[in-house]
Amino acid sequence: MSAPVLSIIILAVMFLLATVLPLNMGALAFVGAFLLGSVVLGMSTSDILANFPGGLFLTIVGVTYLFAIAQNNGTIDLLVRGAVRMVGSKVALIPWVMFAITAVITAVGALSPAAVAIIAPIALSFAAKHRINPLMMGMMVIHGAQAGGFSPIAVYGVTVNGIIAKTDLAASPMAIFLASFVFNLAIAVVLFIVLGGSKLLSTKTGRLVEQAAESRMAVSVGTRAAGATLQGSGSDISPSGVAGKGTSSSSSASPSAADAAGARATIPQLVTIAGLIALAVISLGFKVDVGFVSITIAMILALVSPAAQKGAVNKISWSTVLLICGMLTFVGVLEEAGTIKFVSDGVAHLGMPLLAALLICYIGAVVSAFASSTAILAALIPLAVPFLSTGEIGAVGVIAALAVAATIVDVSPFSTNGALVLANAPEDVDKDKFYKQILAYSGIVVIAGPAIAWLVMVLPGWM
Repeated sequence: MSAPVLSIIILAVMFLLATVLPLNMGALAFVGAFLLGSVVLGMSTSDILANFPGGLFLTIVGVTYLFAIAQNNGTIDLLVRGAVRMVGSKVALIPWVMFAITAVITAVGALSPAAVAIIAPIALSFAAKHRINPLMMGMMVIHGAQAGGFSPIAVYGVTVNGIIAKTDLAASPMAIFLASFVFNLAIAVVLFIVLGGSKLLSTKTGRLVEQAAESRMAVSVGTRAAGATLQGSGSDISPSGVAGKGTSSSSSASPSAADAAGARATIPQLVTIAGLIALAVISLGFKVDVGFVSITIAMILALVSPAAQKGAVNKISWSTVLLICGMLTFVGVLEEAGTIKFVSDGVAHLGMPLLAALLICYIGAVVSAFASSTAILAALIPLAVPFLSTGEIGAVGVIAALAVAATIVDVSPFSTNGALVLANAPEDVDKDKFYKQILAYSGIVVIAGPAIAWLVMVLPGWM
């Protein structure tokens, strides 16, 4: 058996094990890299570790550490409360506020499941109070998280752009970010219209929205206490009830938390907001390494408010760090085995670049509905690079379509985001019915999403 074929079998086994069993895909990838590299290819340990993505490691650690401090000092709750107050009496704007807040949170570096874990309990409590369709509200939160997920300083964006930077392909970080943002925004508009958003336009609430916001801000505190921290991706982020997918993770607000929710911004919170703005300006405007900038700002915040950084290191996304670093190390060994060239040549020999691009998008969508989106992106993009290098089809369009196809399916109840929404369903909602609604919607997304992404992002570049 040739090394490329054997490596593909190892990769398939890794995905199968990570899907069926609660195993970290990154840990499996390190084992796969070691066995394939040392046993099959005769690589030395140093040669295998040469593929370890040190820069990406620093970026993820720095960004999630910064975001953990922002959580601890209440900055995220402050931003949510301020945004909801802007709604006033317009109930129809509440779903859009939740979409926008989640998008901002992921755009500045939070993991998608972490953002959903924070916002979903708040959003779904609003849905119950104001008779908003819970499916619409939950999916708006998830699509908001995915809309911001490919910003140049977000985990998805850093992963994809880091892979492309090592190739000869033309890089366009903003194009990929905007493609994901606009695509998810368009889906949100459709959801809003189809699931009764137009009926909310005539609904008024007076100060109920603001009062509800101030009384429910502590939900995120309770959720974090129940386990919804930044500690990883996949099933690792699970408030109480996610594992069983049948128990709400909402918790009652403690008096102190409620008081904190209604208080004015503190100096550490203002400094945190300034730090997040500085992160975007320095890293994007001046092209300074995101990892070093984010961890520098995080340490400044730790000095300003030592209490807020307590436990923040434990909230660093170590599970995702292991996942991404393991996968990219394994991908490096795949290159040594000739697997990437083998697969790309097979796709190229189809003789139909458009069909090949569509096939890649569907593979990413179907697998990602059950497995880690980050792992899928880390595995499929390198496999597509040689095929895209031929210039027969626009590389930016294909990568953007693959990025969208592999992440919009996170609405699936089998993914962390979908499970979080299901777990936080309002008490008066039939959980079985809600599960079937989410499942049906995710089925539509898996079937139609890749095709639409291909039509919008790949086909125009070919024509």
